[in-house]
Amino acid sequence: MLKDFISIADFTGRQLAWLLDRAAADKALFRAGELPASLPRKTLAMIFEKPSLRTRVSFEAAMSQLGGHAIYLTGPDIGLGSREAVQDVARVLGRMCDAVMARTFSHDLVCQLAAHCPRPVINALTDYSHPCQAMADLMTAKEHLGSLAGKTLAFIGDGNNVARSLAATVTRLGMNFVLACPRGYELDKAFTASLPTGEGAGRFITVADPFQAVAKADVVYTDTWVSMGQEKQKRQRLKDFEGFQVNGKLMSAAAKGAIVMHCLPAYRGCEITEEVFEVHSRTIMEEAENRLHFQRTLLNVLIGEGGIP
Repeated sequence: MLKDFISIADFTGRQLAWLLDRAAADKALFRAGELPASLPRKTLAMIFEKPSLRTRVSFEAAMSQLGGHAIYLTGPDIGLGSREAVQDVARVLGRMCDAVMARTFSHDLVCQLAAHCPRPVINALTDYSHPCQAMADLMTAKEHLGSLAGKTLAFIGDGNNVARSLAATVTRLGMNFVLACPRGYELDKAFTASLPTGEGAGRFITVADPFQAVAKADVVYTDTWVSMGQEKQKRQRLKDFEGFQVNGKLMSAAAKGAIVMHCLPAYRGCEITEEVFEVHSRTIMEEAENRLHFQRTLLNVLIGEGGIP
């Protein structure tokens, strides 16, 4: 049993598929008013070094719906690794709470929390990865496409934390991942070399032409070109990503019936046009809502059932 949810690389395709199926079943029960409040008197500590709309609301709402409670803690509240040692924070929270969720700049901080906390620790975003987002994305894709095996997701933009978690997830689930980005924005070679290969694994491809990437894509995915902490690079990044916008012209070259996804927040007129966003807004909002549904199941499994089998 795995007590933490830190990196997609920690899990097999079978485990990820099981989590997606469980989340879909729990979502149906919740909408029917039949999902039990299975975590009464349980508490989730939520550490935020970065602000968020979807992460805070989805985790807090999920704990409430399961009969538990969430505590919001900001970086200055704790001074994680500065005012107080990470291992001490982990041990204290592990004695007072039933799980810890952390949204940090440094991936190593979340790994340290997990190493020293006796309770489950969830990676709610680091500069390196965003596994909860990737799982909610694939939950949404499965709702639209049915079986994921053999399908293709084209990621248009920066090889960032979201792209990294998506690539790790889709290849484990038998999907193909195509990254279209300018030179210098590719995913690192150490990571791509670690992706699964062989029977049942999806293919990973990097291309420089977004039109080539979307030609056979079932999902066209984009994200901001300038993430939190990269504001000083904004002018250069906007210049480098010219030609990588998800717009009407690009979508006209995509496979028929392709859906568009975006993890939000979206900057209309940059990585995606207003027109394309609104045409696909229902899917994008379903994707956002599925953060709640996936994470509610994750909390139920980690806290209530002792880990991921």
